[in-house]
This record gives sequence, C-alpha cells and structure tokens, in this order.
Amino acid sequence: MWRYWNMTIYDSPQLTDLYQLTMVQSYLDHGMKDKAVFEFFVRKLPPKRNFLVAAGLEQLLDFLTQVRFSDDELEYLANSGYFRPNLIDYLSKFRFTGQVNAMKEGTLFFANEPVVQITASLPEAQLIETRLINLLQLPILVATKAARCRLAADDKQLIDFGLRRAHGAEAGMLAARASYLAGFDGTSNVLAGQHYGIPVYGTMAHAYIQAHDSETEAFHNFAVSQPNNLVLLIDTYDCCHGAERVIELAEQLKIKGQCIKAVRIDSGALGNEAIRVRELLDRYGHPEIGIIVSSSVDEYLIEQLRQQQAPIDGYGIGTSLTTSEDAPFLNCAYKLQEYAGIARRKRSQGKATWPGCKQVYRYLRNNGQLDYDQLCLATEISEQGQPLLQSAILDGQRLEAPESLDILRQRVKQQLSMLTPALANLSKAASFELKISQALQKLTCRTDERFHCSR
Repeated sequence: MWRYWNMTIYDSPQLTDLYQLTMVQSYLDHGMKDKAVFEFFVRKLPPKRNFLVAAGLEQLLDFLTQVRFSDDELEYLANSGYFRPNLIDYLSKFRFTGQVNAMKEGTLFFANEPVVQITASLPEAQLIETRLINLLQLPILVATKAARCRLAADDKQLIDFGLRRAHGAEAGMLAARASYLAGFDGTSNVLAGQHYGIPVYGTMAHAYIQAHDSETEAFHNFAVSQPNNLVLLIDTYDCCHGAERVIELAEQLKIKGQCIKAVRIDSGALGNEAIRVRELLDRYGHPEIGIIVSSSVDEYLIEQLRQQQAPIDGYGIGTSLTTSEDAPFLNCAYKLQEYAGIARRKRSQGKATWPGCKQVYRYLRNNGQLDYDQLCLATEISEQGQPLLQSAILDGQRLEAPESLDILRQRVKQQLSMLTPALANLSKAASFELKISQALQKLTCRTDERFHCSR
C-alpha cells in the first residue's frame, strides 16, 4: 500500500507518551478489555477562527492500518523497568482491529464536534491516543489557515513557502499537503511535490543575485538556465531598479520568443512597491509580467492589500502558514465516551464532555449556507440533516481507497461557499450554533446520576 511518507521513525507506535503504556499495562492486569468509544474534538476554537477544516485523516488511517511494534522497541520496553511480560506479549501482537468513523477531510467543523471517533477494545483505543492527536492537530491548523488565506485572496495565486520554518521535516510535509488540500496552488517543497503530486514553485533567493556582480548578469544567467521558469526577484537592492533590469531583459527575450512570467517582491511595503513596479512594467509595455509578493504574508495582510487594490497576482506564504502563527495550537482532546456499553463523560470544570457514541448532523439554510449543527446519539436518525461522521475503518480494514487531493480541494471550496458572511469574516469572532439533542441531554443526566457519587 502506498505510504504517505516513508520515514519509519514516524510509523512507530513507540512515538507515544509513557502514560498510554502504563494505563494499558493496568488495563491488561485487571482484564479491562471491553469495547470503548473515544472521540477527538476541539473544545474551543482559537481566537478569530470561526471555523476549522478537517485534515490529517489520511495520515491517521495509514498509521492505524500499518502500526506494529518492532523487536527493538519491545526489547526496550521490556528492559525499561515499567512493564511486565503480559504487556510485552500484548504489544508484540498489537494490530489496530477497531472501527474509525470520521469527518471527511475538507469538511468544516466547529467546537465540541467529534471529528474522529474510535471504537475498539479499551487498551487498543487508549494506546493510539498520542499519535492520533499528533497527526491531526497540525494539518487542521494549517488547512484552516490556508482556507482563510484563500478567502482573503479570492482567485489570486497562493504558494506554500513554509518548509524552512516548519517545526521539523514531518511538519513541513504535513503542512504542504494541508495547505494544498485547503486551496493553495502549490508548494516550494519538492518532496511534497513528489509524494503528494502537488505543483512545485520556486526560482531564486537573494543569495543568487548577490553572487553575481550585477542584477543584469544574474537575471540574464537565470534566463539561460531556466527559460520556462522566469520569476525574477527584484528587491535585493531596490525594487524599481530591479524592475528596470527586468524590463531590459524582457525586451531582449522578446526577440527570442521568450517571456518573463513574473517578478517577486520580498520586502518593504508590499502594496506600495507593487504599485510602483506595476506602473513601470505597464509603461514599458509589459502587462503580461505578473507580480508575486512574499515576506510575512498572512490572511490579514492579503485582506489589507486587496483593500488597497494593490496590483498583486500571487502570494508566497511561509512562516505564518506552516506554524499557524497566530493560532499555533488547538485546544483539542481525545476522550473516553463509552466503555463496556456504558456511557462515560468527563465533568472537570471547563472540560466537561458529552457522553456516549455520537453523530453530528448538519443543517443548511434555503440558500445553501450553514444554519446549525446538532450533536446526537449515534443511534438517532435525522431525515433533514447531513451526517458528518462516516465509517472509514471497520475491523481494522479500510473501507475505501484514499480520496485524491483534487476531490479534497473541491470539497473545501464547496464548504467555504456555505459560510455565512459572519463566519467568513477573518477578524471578528462569530458563533455557530451546536444544538444538543434531547436524547443526548437525557443520557448526560443519567450518566451524571450514575457516576456523580462514584467511589
């Protein structure tokens, strides 16, 4: 089976927190192996995030269907002093044999809605918690950031430039996929281009210009080496002077039937610089040369530049995207909701959960925009609402082949078109109603009565 990324260290179930293994040891010691239901959800949306985009499911499903403990890992655990032979024996045979229900990647979701639901024996469902959260959080953050950039940029080109600032190699790969899934046009990440089939973009850095004795020489040499990939960086010394050198080269290339695709501005007041450069290019008869900007770009700056009517054709977005700079983590959780056929819930202050195995139904207005979601028991059926949790793995086996990124991109585009103006606002918080079914409310009361005075 094709793997999302061939780096075995990240495939290891040993990439987990110690307490997952200590709990499993105790479960085994006391015969606690009945079926459990866990759900991954986000308690509260980050500031200025009115929605989130489901992403990372493909990597999670791949992990679950391939997960194995190696002999070296088992030996390490056996010699750690924490565990007894019964755990080591269990782990030596460990396979994920449970069920996964999940929102499809590209689906918009909101606070307190289960995005992934795991049903498996208690030790099995517990053991996968850390990696599950680890695989879902970053893709959701980056996909959401990318979707917000797409809302701000409309149809302008968006390129992921964030690999160098990513928090590690895996983060750079996951971010490239998540941003493309959510509407970006490509990435600078060559490995992501190979493994995910994402278009790759990139031309030169300032060092290339500085290595030459003049911008003219640098631009000319690059045109010789990359005649079909001519995007020239013009702000190493002065944007307007750089644009003038580009115009000179464009006239020479025109005789050969070649053309310059665009110039890139990577510093300064991007809107003002773009206006000055556009005026120069147009004055000398080169409206075909586009303008791409980078340098600390995010959805807020894109929105400002659009309001300024800056003549910008595309954006390279790096650090703010790959690190989700203004919202670098999710208040997310993976919690037990049912065990041995009995609903369970956490009652901690500020962290209470809704019990039981659940489903989320989505309801739309007559104009196709989002109206509200309803959290129900999994056994409840709604004729009007759309169920968001779909079966992805049954008895440890995937039910469908992976969806293509093209399908996921179309889903995100369609989902974003369902946002109300308030939810699509990038700077002002807007609430979205999550209704709780009466049956779920009643189950919550019964669960509290059962466990409130537990010993």
